[in-house]
Amino acid sequence: MKPGSRWKSAVCDAQMVVVRPPRASGVLQCGGSAVLELTDAAAPSGSIHPDHAGGVLIGKRYTDAESGIEVLGAKAGKGSLAFDGRPLQIKDAKPLPASD
Repeated sequence: MKPGSRWKSAVCDAQMVVVRPPRASGVLQCGGSAVLELTDAAAPSGSIHPDHAGGVLIGKRYTDAESGIEVLGAKAGKGSLAFDGRPLQIKDAKPLPASD
């Protein structure tokens, strides 16, 4: 996985862009299934695992502290993101400096 590479879910409409690649190899998942390259012609099929049905939000960054991966939601979907089975967390926005 390289920065800027685009991926899609195999089980829902979600799409994502890798912002920061993982430090070690692993599997990016959406809805409990491994993601596919955006250029893959396969249409979403199958069912979303109930434990991975939290959804992907467009424009939100998702990260995993252990692997260092960071992805950006490019298209919303019903499946939630995980890396090697660990759920990705929405990255908090950086606070702006106070202007007094």
